[in-house]
Amino acid sequence: MDDRQGRVPYEYIKGIFQKTDPQIMAKLTGNDYDEDNNIFTLKLINKTYKVKYPSGDTYNENGEEVSSYIIKIMILRYLVNGKGISQTGKDITFKDINGGHVYYKNFYNRTISRLAKIYGNNLKRFEQDFENIECEKRNMGDLAYKFEFLKNVFFTFVVWEGDEEFNPSANVLFDSNIEYYFNAEDLAVMVDIVITFIKNKGNLPLDLGMYK
Repeated sequence: MDDRQGRVPYEYIKGIFQKTDPQIMAKLTGNDYDEDNNIFTLKLINKTYKVKYPSGDTYNENGEEVSSYIIKIMILRYLVNGKGISQTGKDITFKDINGGHVYYKNFYNRTISRLAKIYGNNLKRFEQDFENIECEKRNMGDLAYKFEFLKNVFFTFVVWEGDEEFNPSANVLFDSNIEYYFNAEDLAVMVDIVITFIKNKGNLPLDLGMYK
């Protein structure tokens, strides 16, 4: 588990979470908050996660506690930073995001390159991994899907198949509302988690580390 990399940022965002009104966080992310039990309920694509307030303790839909700092950081940052802005329908790239140029190398290596490696020579697998996900097939690349990862947080994964002349390639697009939920530094790590989620058909390791 990512103890050294994750503990400090987790404690930091948890401190902010504990000082933020849960009703406001629920309203600005569009997620349910049970006042009686002090629990947020969120959907990560087709899986349910629950977050206790104010502890920040997080549980998957099987009731198992998530020990991974990086997953908990992602969810708490989303709850704390959400601004209630719906999708715009306009696609942007990582470089269009404020600070995207600074983190682009990391983002490319962790996400775009990984997408191409996993699916660029296996579009059938790409198609199968999205079979049970509510998504929109888009006319981009050789195969592309747009999907909602968290409420109001939309991604489009695009893949070009490799051949004798060209290596496989990929891209990740965001709805332009993304900066009302995550910044470039968050996304450089978060999209890597999303790829793991889809590749593993929604089964995120409870102790997923920052660098796996």
